[in-house]
Amino acid sequence: MSAAYWAASDSLALIARSVRHSIRSVDALLTAVLLPVMLLLLFVYVFGGALEPDGRYIDYVVPGIILLCAGFGAATTAVAVNADMTTGVIDRFRSLPIAGAAPLTGHVVASVLRNLLSTALVLVVALVIGFEPSAGVLDWLGVLGMLLAFMAAVSWLAAAFGLLARSAESAGAFSFFVLFLPYVSSAFVAPETMPAGLQAIAEHQPVTPIIETLRSLMLGTPGGDALVALAWCLGFAVVGCAASALLFRRRTA
Repeated sequence: MSAAYWAASDSLALIARSVRHSIRSVDALLTAVLLPVMLLLLFVYVFGGALEPDGRYIDYVVPGIILLCAGFGAATTAVAVNADMTTGVIDRFRSLPIAGAAPLTGHVVASVLRNLLSTALVLVVALVIGFEPSAGVLDWLGVLGMLLAFMAAVSWLAAAFGLLARSAESAGAFSFFVLFLPYVSSAFVAPETMPAGLQAIAEHQPVTPIIETLRSLMLGTPGGDALVALAWCLGFAVVGCAASALLFRRRTA
């Protein structure tokens, strides 16, 4: 058998391991799903009437909530990677004839699969409470592709942060950073309504073009720039992969 075959086989085995861990971690699953749902209901029913009295604030806010859900769930990869590094699991893996990249690949792919499920559940809740997208089949495929790119990028950055952190508590800080990043963006209100300093940050930070692209695909609104959004995702993924590979070699040397 070729080296590529064994590397793929090892990665699939560790992906299955990470998926099983996700299923067994009921509290983490509930947090990944319930937190975005609660934020969706909060913004729609508590703040929505003040922000858009016509009652259609839900159409504006759903793309931002979906991105928040995807990012927050992917960021928790940092804790899972750190747990492997600090509990001795990686030392056991190193004693086995497995591909060196398989443990990290397993965490990242399992993270994407897990967060696709939680994001889909949030979208279902949004549709139930009145979200009315105008997207066609190709648009929805574009939404899926954008979310996959964003989840993978954040998961690789989270893996690098998990390798850098020295404890699960410090690794968990990455998820809070990702959770609050959409607040200073176009996720919940238009940047032009913010003070000048915050407006500049909101217009030029990475999640705004991603949110605007999702909003454009789902609702047909102008302003989305898929190339810029994908460039941010690709850049994050490259940085995350490179940093993870370097840190993993240093931590396991």
